[in-house]
Amino acid sequence: MKGYITDPAAPGGLRLADDLPEPKPAANELLVEVRAYSINRGELFLLKMRPDGWRPGQDLAGVVVRGAADGSGPAAGIRVVGVVDWECWAERVAVPSHLAVPLADHVSFEEAASLPVAGITAVRAVRIGESLLGRRILVTGATGGVGQFAMQLAAAGGANVTGLVVGPEREAEARAYGAHHVVTSLDDDSLGTFDLILDGIGGQVLTDAVHRLNPGGTAVTYGTLGGPAPLGLLDFPRGPSCKLVPLFHGYPEETRGEDLAVLVGLVAGGQVKPLLGLVRDWKDTLEVLDALRERRVRGKAVLTRSGADA
Repeated sequence: MKGYITDPAAPGGLRLADDLPEPKPAANELLVEVRAYSINRGELFLLKMRPDGWRPGQDLAGVVVRGAADGSGPAAGIRVVGVVDWECWAERVAVPSHLAVPLADHVSFEEAASLPVAGITAVRAVRIGESLLGRRILVTGATGGVGQFAMQLAAAGGANVTGLVVGPEREAEARAYGAHHVVTSLDDDSLGTFDLILDGIGGQVLTDAVHRLNPGGTAVTYGTLGGPAPLGLLDFPRGPSCKLVPLFHGYPEETRGEDLAVLVGLVAGGQVKPLLGLVRDWKDTLEVLDALRERRVRGKAVLTRSGADA
């Protein structure tokens, strides 16, 4: 079987192998033929950290080749989107049945593959804000993988959404994906304050954002692109206690499939539209990784297995 594997001797430390063992699904796992997968920014760090021989990949969409032996989950022949801990940058992968969600026929494999990690993160981040109707929300990294979903979900919940982007060239895209206001800096005092901050950057951006938090407000952080945030007590507004909530997309594990299903339903219904910044054949994975490292991708980067039957 073909699939990507880490190899320090290969260009970029990754190579497409053609001799990988076939997956051996457990009783509660499906065997899925991968038609598309997306790359998450966190995987850039994992590729550096994992030893020789590690197989990357979390987000996938494809077709069930063989259903779970215990009868759980979608049956053979069903189009699905799924999330795994690793090994889906390959022709086939075993997917726990509770982490595989059936797809409507009009949702493409490319759209579906963009959803799992970024989409689950966005769903969970927005939920932390509880009622969104009429609330002012700031989303940093607004046209990034998580940001584009977070803006759409917040806007759908009735929030007034401000998106922070890296430059004016991204303003139109941010507005198209749910932002009512778009800014390139948090230095403007006319911005006012926010009830909820959804931060995918970290570093100084998170600190500056917290300075604009309403008393009693909540900041949710799920990204580290900007490095550690220099935050202390006096960075928070005085008054009712604020909350700073770190969010790790994989926890709680047992409800990841349910959260993914919510997002899949919204995409199928037209309420959420994935921003696909780059779609390439899976043989171009190394080039796409470089594009992500150089921050040349808006939204999600998706790789397709063009050799698979449609």
